[in-house]
Amino acid sequence: MIQSLVGLFGLVFIAWLFSENKKGLSLKNIIIGMALQFTVAALMLKVPFFSDLIMYLNHAVDALQQATQAGTSFIFGYLGGGPLPFAETSPGASWTLAFRALPLILVVSALSALLFYWRIIPVVVKGFSLALQKTMDIGGALGLGVASNIFVGMVEAPIIIAPYVNKMSRSELMTLMISGMATISGTVLVLYASILNPVLPGAIGHILTASIISAPAAILISRIMVPEQKGHQGEDGLNIKSTASSSMDAVVKGTSDGVSLLINVVAMLLVLVALVALTNQILAFLPDFQNEPLTLQRILGIIMWPVVWLMGIPAHEAYTASSLMGTKTILNEFLAYLQLAGLPAGTLSPRSTIIMTYAMCGFANLGSLGILIGGLVSIAPSRKDEIVALGTKSVIGGTLATCMTGAVVGLLY
Repeated sequence: MIQSLVGLFGLVFIAWLFSENKKGLSLKNIIIGMALQFTVAALMLKVPFFSDLIMYLNHAVDALQQATQAGTSFIFGYLGGGPLPFAETSPGASWTLAFRALPLILVVSALSALLFYWRIIPVVVKGFSLALQKTMDIGGALGLGVASNIFVGMVEAPIIIAPYVNKMSRSELMTLMISGMATISGTVLVLYASILNPVLPGAIGHILTASIISAPAAILISRIMVPEQKGHQGEDGLNIKSTASSSMDAVVKGTSDGVSLLINVVAMLLVLVALVALTNQILAFLPDFQNEPLTLQRILGIIMWPVVWLMGIPAHEAYTASSLMGTKTILNEFLAYLQLAGLPAGTLSPRSTIIMTYAMCGFANLGSLGILIGGLVSIAPSRKDEIVALGTKSVIGGTLATCMTGAVVGLLY
């Protein structure tokens, strides 16, 4: 617990090292941000009412998985989960990522579009927006953008407040970018929960909680890295409407968006795994390090070791955890969660598994940086140079924000 507490301030110090104005640090923002993070985490994880409410979401995961399997087995037969025409010689050998797990993206994307059309998601988002405005002193447009990032993607959230992005201060723009990097969208939330359920019961509750806790952390980190100097935009009463003309149109558009996302996920996974394998083949020509071949994962593990230790991971587990964090940062969180789920039993303690689940719950990676820059530049082309200049910092800030979330959770376990 003491390790995580010290680490929390250590992570803030790292953010301060990247600050554009080290004298503009606000102690009030740091205290409020940390207090809000800890309060939300305590409510979600320790108060029976809230924890039980979140655990019920696990039933939604099962329902969505069963519904998706009905569709995949109809389309792909036994590859999608239908009855096997042969005996399975090894448990789980018939399970395929492409035909069993990834199609879940399509179902959730369509469902999210439908809930948005029915104005269920906007109501929830506005509730979070109001909370962030009152506690973190940010404008209505930015509050809505940060809150939206908890539920939708890093490109979809800025689209919701598109008319205001071009008018945002540099600090607000940084906050919007880091909040996108520090959270995940509802589309992949269910997918990650289904992967982690075998090693972390009630995974969807933990992942959703992580995304919520990371929102104030993103604001805190961004305010440290790019302190506010001009004052926030104070727009209120934003009218958020779906572009769909009917419920069926929402389903069609959601499915279409899901197809694009699915193709990108598959393509990026294929290319990134191939590039990692190619890099490791090149590194194999170098001398062994500590009697083991040098790989990209080992190099990243060494670099990230101090960071995961600051979150509260014991020293003897820190290398394994830092390798996961390195994979998440350079590649993506999807591959990192797959590796976490595939670790031999006992490699990480239950506490360390929970900390890493929270710390890896964010889009902060190089692939997402390209997506974020492309999306924001299309929304605010006049801010292109500024957006590109803040790009690398947004990855660093998003990583620090999720690591702060991991440290906060470490304090509670």
